[in-house]
Amino acid sequence: MAILIDSVSKNLNPWLKAFKSYDAQVEVYCYDDAVALEKITTAVVWNHRPGLFKQLPNLKLIASLGAGVDHIMNDPDIPPKVSITRIVGEGLSGPMSNFCIGAILHHQRQFDKYLIDQSNKTWDQEPNPERGMKVGIMGMGALGGDLAEKLNNLGFKVFGLSQSRKNIPHVVSYLSAELDLFLSKINILVVMLPATESTRGILSKKLFDKLNKGTYLINVARGQHQVDEDIIDAIENEQLSGAFLDVFPEEPLSKQSPFWNHPKIMITPHIAVVTKINEAVPQIIASHKRMIAGKLPEILVDRMKGY
Repeated sequence: MAILIDSVSKNLNPWLKAFKSYDAQVEVYCYDDAVALEKITTAVVWNHRPGLFKQLPNLKLIASLGAGVDHIMNDPDIPPKVSITRIVGEGLSGPMSNFCIGAILHHQRQFDKYLIDQSNKTWDQEPNPERGMKVGIMGMGALGGDLAEKLNNLGFKVFGLSQSRKNIPHVVSYLSAELDLFLSKINILVVMLPATESTRGILSKKLFDKLNKGTYLINVARGQHQVDEDIIDAIENEQLSGAFLDVFPEEPLSKQSPFWNHPKIMITPHIAVVTKINEAVPQIIASHKRMIAGKLPEILVDRMKGY
C-alpha cells in the first residue's frame, strides 16, 4: 500500500523529500522508480502521463497536487470506484485573495494608466483617481468566499454567484440561475469557477454583452473559461475596460498572442496561487491512510460536479 507521484510539468524532488520527511513509514515513489505497480494504492498527480491509472490495478485514491482537478477529470481512464481529492486550506485561499485584491486595486487606482503616463513622462493629476467598484465573484467556494469576506472588510460592495446561496455578511449572493441579474450589478468581474464542461468558454461575447459597459475582467481560475478573441473584441468595443489574466487556454502563452502587447491587458504566468508543499503533504497522507483503513477522505471531489 504505497504512494506514487507523477507529473510531466513539476519538479517532484521537493515533493518526494517532503513526503518522506513528514512520515518515513509511508512508502512513496516517483514514476521512474523501480517499484511493483500493484503496490500502489494512491496516485498523487499533476498533469500526469497518459495511461497511468490503467497501470495501477490496486488504485484506490487519486490525489491532486493542487486545488484544481480538471487535469484528473479529463482523463478517460479513471477507475469508477477510485476516490479523488484536492488540496484546500489557508495556504491557498490567503495568497489567492491577496492576488485578486492586488489586481482589483491595480484597476481601481488606475495603476495601468499611471504606468503609461510614467513611460510618456506625463504628469496627469486627476481630480477623481479612484474608480467606484462593485465586485462580482463567479465561484463562491473556499477561495471565492475568502475573497468576498476580505473585500467586504476593505469596504467594497461585493456580489457572489454560486450554485447554492451563500450566507456571508454584507455580500449579496446570487444563484447560478440568476446570472444575468448578477452581471447587471457589477463593474468588475472576478472569475474563480471550477473547470467543468458547463464553464468551458463561459467568458465569451455572450456573457460580455450582459455586463455593464466598461466592466473590468479578472480571471484567476482556468484558461479554458475564456475565449481569447472575444476578450480582445470586448475591450476594443469598450464593453470591457480591460482585463487582468493569470490563466490561458494554452500555457505557456504563445509569443504570438496579442495579449503580450495590449495596453489594457495585464498578464501573469499562472502564479495567482502556488500550492505550498508542506501544507499539501499532510492532507494527502491523511487521505491515503483513511483509504487504507477503509474510510473515505475528508476532502472528496464530487465527480458529478467536477470539483
